[in-house]
Amino acid sequence: MADTTQAAVLPRTPRFVQLHHEDRAAVRDELIRGLLAPAAFTSPKYLYDALGSRLFDAITELPEYYPTRTEAAIFAAHAPAMAAQLPSGATLVDLGAGNGEKAARLFEALQPRRYVAVDISVDYLRHALAGRQRQFPALDMVGVGMDFSQSLALPAEAFRDGFSGSGDGAPRVLFYPGSSIGNFAPAEALAFLRQAHAACAQGGAGGGLLIGVDLVKPARILEPAYDDALGVTAAFNRNLLSHINRLTGADFRLADWRHVAFYNAAESRIEMHLEAREPLAVCWPGAASVQERRFAAGERIHTENSYKWQAADFDALLRAAGFRNTRVWTDAAGWFAVFWARS
Repeated sequence: MADTTQAAVLPRTPRFVQLHHEDRAAVRDELIRGLLAPAAFTSPKYLYDALGSRLFDAITELPEYYPTRTEAAIFAAHAPAMAAQLPSGATLVDLGAGNGEKAARLFEALQPRRYVAVDISVDYLRHALAGRQRQFPALDMVGVGMDFSQSLALPAEAFRDGFSGSGDGAPRVLFYPGSSIGNFAPAEALAFLRQAHAACAQGGAGGGLLIGVDLVKPARILEPAYDDALGVTAAFNRNLLSHINRLTGADFRLADWRHVAFYNAAESRIEMHLEAREPLAVCWPGAASVQERRFAAGERIHTENSYKWQAADFDALLRAAGFRNTRVWTDAAGWFAVFWARS
């Protein structure tokens, strides 16, 4: 088990496995299909270019955005109890790692032998992981640049010893905080959790999933978290259009669109959209000629869902995915939950 303190050790350099090599043609086709759909949509993964990732970091500091601070408080209050349930000397796999701050707060309690940070925003991940390695020079760190929204096939190289190159057989603890699971519809969430179970099972005995889940609560609490007074979430959402312009050659004008977020109680989800302020056309180069999509005033592009769960329903979902011996910790108000589920 690696020492995660800042002891006098030879500095390590994070290893990096890059699986996500952007297929610009496939990405462009995917985005254009979404724009041309009767109800236009995009995948939320396109919110996270380099600027989008930084804007999301800013969102987590907003007073309206309760999930980050509420989850952090749960970890702070219950880290010893969590550590007692989790295997010692595990490889901590941080899914959608971002800047790695949430995982780093748990290093002292969990004492992982290796930290594997997984994110689609490759350049941002490289920079963040280099900073974490300086903070924890004794801990073996590996970055994995990949899109796990469709497949959670983690590379074997990430679980090999940095010196010998051999596999270590350590249990795997998959860490998926922030209620990112909420981006998946329930059926998609089940499919993802089944893949997570399979990934845990490939490590040593005792592994499992440590996951943050946002719980159902009144719309008066939910909606400001996704439509803050400073407009940071609006900037995050509209930045998607700049990303689409770079990826497709489209000519979206950010000023033509406004951010819309609301709680859909029937679906138990927050929805984020971009809404055309006036009738407009968006153009992009096609194979033979310029293509376009016309939007009426008030017509929307659906950019993200964030599903909210009842704790009992999410526990049942974990068990349906193959996990067992689940434990759950919540805040006093019951706004958020952290589940530990053994594989």
